[in-house]
Amino acid sequence: MSIAPPETILVDLRRVWCDGATDIRGGPDFRPAALGHPKIYLEIDEHGYVDCGYCDRRFVLRGGPADGVDQAKLRDIASGTDPDHR
Repeated sequence: MSIAPPETILVDLRRVWCDGATDIRGGPDFRPAALGHPKIYLEIDEHGYVDCGYCDRRFVLRGGPADGVDQAKLRDIASGTDPDHR
């Protein structure tokens, strides 16, 4: 069973950062987490996307190979891992 990431963000640069607290979705009834996770930098590779290893937020390169694809069908790729290694 494939599950889509909880949040997908389209980005224009291959190098992105995530801290898990300040950029988490908002809304009238949503209260952001008091403690997120450490600020980390991620690099999008030739697959066109990368997942945060802490909060599972997915960063997709705009115009890249993963842009416009059903995100539930893509495997999790954390920065520095080889998605073809099993």
